[in-house]
Amino acid sequence: MSDLDHEHGPDCGCPNCGDPRSMDVLDKYLTVWIFLAMGIGVGLGYVAPGVVEPIQEYHLVEIGLIAMMYPPLAKVNYRQLPRVFSKWRILSLSLVQNWLIGPTLMFVLAVVFFSGIVPWFPARPEYFLGLIFIGMARCIAMVLVWNDLADGSSEYAAGLVAFNSIFQIVTYGVYIWFFALFLPPLLGMDALVAGIDAFDITVGQVFWAIAIFLGIPFAGGILTRLGGVHSKGEGWYEEEFVPTISPLTLIALLFTVVVMFATQGDAIVAQPTDVLWIAVPLTIYFVVMFLVSFAMGRGIGADYSTTTAIGFTAASNNFELAIAVAVAVFGVGSGVAFATVVGPLIEVPVLLALVNVAIYFQEKFDWAGYETGQLERTVPAGDDVTSSKTDD
Repeated sequence: MSDLDHEHGPDCGCPNCGDPRSMDVLDKYLTVWIFLAMGIGVGLGYVAPGVVEPIQEYHLVEIGLIAMMYPPLAKVNYRQLPRVFSKWRILSLSLVQNWLIGPTLMFVLAVVFFSGIVPWFPARPEYFLGLIFIGMARCIAMVLVWNDLADGSSEYAAGLVAFNSIFQIVTYGVYIWFFALFLPPLLGMDALVAGIDAFDITVGQVFWAIAIFLGIPFAGGILTRLGGVHSKGEGWYEEEFVPTISPLTLIALLFTVVVMFATQGDAIVAQPTDVLWIAVPLTIYFVVMFLVSFAMGRGIGADYSTTTAIGFTAASNNFELAIAVAVAVFGVGSGVAFATVVGPLIEVPVLLALVNVAIYFQEKFDWAGYETGQLERTVPAGDDVTSSKTDD
């Protein structure tokens, strides 16, 4: 969507405008394409399970994730990042949401649904641990896509993801230990971790997962912007190059959904009840985290784009890390690994729905005067648009 100030409406000619009448077919019917991709993926994995091996061998899921993250990161004005990191109220809010509220909420949901303390919910220790692995792994990949679709701030999304990723390198193992090994026995739920003495989660594992899934597209985005602006100018980069690469995000997203669901097609068909059972607490988590974080952002006076970035970075999780660690610790065929794999399968439709919720909030609420964290607008040369900036 356009960063330039103008009235969007029935006659708007902006190719990236949020007005449905100015959107192309891919954008306008994205929900349809997502569910179609999910169906194709499940069907392909069930009918032709042999596709799983080449998908894993050639790292097609990983390639898709990196490809879909590249355009949002290429759109970021990296000169604004020092201002992003100077906004202490926004960063403090993100820390509270990601490292206090998020992990605690996921722990509570895991206990309620899988610890056996609720009479009509059977104990499933492996799914309990799977949710803990997910809940402690904060946003890194798809959040950039959801934020971009909802017209959130690219600068804040990139800055908060980088901020939380650095924090995650040194805290992920500690959080897993605290919520999976320390708290359950303390609360009288020893059976949840029976026979597990420790998790061998190294800083190196977390670092390399973040380096691959965030470092590669980040480097690509930075080099592209620096090279493009230096050789062709800011106006060309924003008006010509960015619109050209933008469709890659949705194309790569659809490709990733197909191959991701294909790898689990057999399991989804064989264990549909378990998938739905895991989906319930995850759906509650995504929705609650987004709404609470969005309300907190608006509560401190943040503008829409900043509030949206805050909401999606808090509601998303680093499933790539959770899956990698679960497989390394418990094995690819374990229930723990299965629960972590179900995670992104639920995130895609739920977060896509929350994109529409965010856009609804943009139109529903009056955002006049909500300027906390606002950054200077990036305007291509030759456009007479007044820039604005507001400090915390």
